[in-house]
Amino acid sequence: MSRPQNRAQAGALARAAAMSGAVDLSGLKERADAERSRAAAPQRPPAAPPSGQDAGAADGTAAVPPIVEITEATFESEVIARSDQVLVLVDLWATWCGPCKQLSPILERLAQQADGRWILATVDVDANPRIAQAFGVQSIPTVVAIAAGQPVSAFQGVQPEAQISAWIDEILGKVGDRLTGLPTTAEAPVEEPGDPRMEAAGALLDEGDFDGALEAYRALAQEDPSNLEAASAARNIEFVVRARAHDPAVVDAAAPGDVDAALAAADVLLLNQQPEAAFDRIIEVVRVTAGDDRARARERLLSLFELFDPAETFVVAARRKLASALF
Repeated sequence: MSRPQNRAQAGALARAAAMSGAVDLSGLKERADAERSRAAAPQRPPAAPPSGQDAGAADGTAAVPPIVEITEATFESEVIARSDQVLVLVDLWATWCGPCKQLSPILERLAQQADGRWILATVDVDANPRIAQAFGVQSIPTVVAIAAGQPVSAFQGVQPEAQISAWIDEILGKVGDRLTGLPTTAEAPVEEPGDPRMEAAGALLDEGDFDGALEAYRALAQEDPSNLEAASAARNIEFVVRARAHDPAVVDAAAPGDVDAALAAADVLLLNQQPEAAFDRIIEVVRVTAGDDRARARERLLSLFELFDPAETFVVAARRKLASALF
């Protein structure tokens, strides 16, 4: 892997940590691929607002459009973050899906009539497969309601307009008081100023100064233990720096019983977006060793788990394997 690629990956790791506290090793490349796919794929024509109404009209209507097209790159900001303000209905569809062509116009019409009470986020599952995978979608159309960052309800297939409207009203009745509401043109959102020290650390990372960025993030985390963003960024950079230092050939060349080589191979596998294989390497070390070697391998595995959302399926599976290997 070239130095520019490593730099971009490290930046992506730190940004992911800042947003969610979890590293997505494949995120940078896959988001770019998804954007290219979306540009090449046939797109659903944007729905026009009702006559005489603009999504950002000066009469106080919601400044956010009632219908937004979502990609893997914009999912975090346009769905997860937005759902703290307003209910977001995610419409998972595809150009080849006949029922989708029946359901989508109904959802778009309802969204235009919602007056900002909720918004519709449309997702082409062919161009954005990771979003569909994240929701465990088995058939389309599927509509998922997101509030305060969490899925709260869903349905599949074509439903009558009245039934969908009643479903939305029921959800809003349960979660509406937990949402802050959309910003309006008369009430533009005020962006909180960022911590200049965090911005300086991020600038060092963007410049490729891993050591300087790591030192800065560590200092911020030590000074303020509640600064989870800095602590998570430091963990991510530590991993990338350590993994880049290994010879990639160690994956195939590691001798049986060489604990250091096995741990290095796990780092390389993880950097190459193979978390299951990386975890299995270390779990095998735990299984066949004892004493300090076993303790060291266990601690390394636990530190790698911290780079991911603990709910990731491969993390959950690896924790089970680790428990089996230990006991």
